[in-house]
Amino acid sequence: MQQNKIQNPETQVQQSPQMNERDFINDILATEKYLTSAYTTALNELSHQALYQDILTVSNETQDAQRHLYNLMFKNGWYKLEAAETQKIQQSYDQFSSYLDQQSPYDKMMQ
Repeated sequence: MQQNKIQNPETQVQQSPQMNERDFINDILATEKYLTSAYTTALNELSHQALYQDILTVSNETQDAQRHLYNLMFKNGWYKLEAAETQKIQQSYDQFSSYLDQQSPYDKMMQ
């Protein structure tokens, strides 16, 4: 099912034992994803407000860098996505809506 793929035309890179542009960007993207996850954990556990603010700033910058790299990979056709089927989207929506309906009135007030 090729029609379920969302991607741009792939920018060709030289195939060799050395890392090429795609390899470098992919490696940096993986590192940025790891860092954003680690910063999120740190933010959840920090009690010092000034340190929290500093890490939050760095975390946001890292998240922006990760998004930029993702966009670059996608633009060059190096990052492919699968289109979700309408039925699966509707099932997820229904499941989440059902979950919200089952919450107590107190939970709804807290939203």
